Amino acid sequence: MSKKVSLTVNRSRFDIDLDDAFADFLLEQLDKDFKLDANNDLKVLLQAYVRKNYELFEQAGRLEEMLNTIDAKN
Repeated sequence: MSKKVSLTVNRSRFDIDLDDAFADFLLEQLDKDFKLDANNDLKVLLQAYVRKNYELFEQAGRLEEMLNTIDAKN
């Protein structure tokens, strides 16, 4: 099954069809960064993009630390 996720940025509405499980996860994440029922400024979009990339940066660092710990034990 698929679910439609919608977001309005700079007065343009974007509708995306996604798998149900991912759609639920994405909606939860989008709700943290955007107003889902209103227009979002481009600045808000850029800020969300930077935040998510910082989260990925932190995750990559933690993953590297874990891999180093595993390598050190072997």
